[in-house]
Amino acid sequence: MKTLQIDIVSDIACPWCAIGYARLEQAMQAVQDELAFEIEWHAFELNPDKASDGEPILQALSRKYGRSVAEMEAAQTNMMTIAEQLGLNFSKMQERYTRNTFDAHRLVKWAGGKGRQTDLKMAFFEAYFGRAEDISDPGVLAECVESIGLNAAEAKDILASDAFADDVRADEAKYQQSGVSAVPAFIINQRHLISGAQEPDTLVNAFRDIATRGPET
Repeated sequence: MKTLQIDIVSDIACPWCAIGYARLEQAMQAVQDELAFEIEWHAFELNPDKASDGEPILQALSRKYGRSVAEMEAAQTNMMTIAEQLGLNFSKMQERYTRNTFDAHRLVKWAGGKGRQTDLKMAFFEAYFGRAEDISDPGVLAECVESIGLNAAEAKDILASDAFADDVRADEAKYQQSGVSAVPAFIINQRHLISGAQEPDTLVNAFRDIATRGPET
């Protein structure tokens, strides 16, 4: 059975990243008898300026995209419907605030060494979109860590230090230099880029196409 490596560039504050991964999961399940997968998550910050933390999300999006608050609310409501159909909890997504996710990305890097990146990423999505919690707050992050059975005290020690900061910055620089300017982005076998939260059938077709190709030089 062939194994496909999928590098996922995403942000915890990106609703389409959560939706994109849920669709990716459905696609992987559809071909589980044909293909195996290795997943690694990589950092991207939609809100890299920590000074801009704490603005109500609808107002922030309205200003960013030059659209009315009502238009942004309608777009968010549509995403909530899509998420619900995928089994995701987006019930508080319109009540959240803009948050910097650098520290959360540091913990995702740490969790990678324990084979729990995806579990922690899902816990962060749930906290932010499902409960509108402050995912820049060390206490909230530690609770998410504890919720998946990892050591919260160890996570707090990491957050109180600069551990994994260079790893996150290197990740961000690598994928920005590779041309990734929006998320989610899925890079298969370090070569094939799939941008956006594609439907499962689209992903299945891409998996099968890539798996049948020979080594590329």
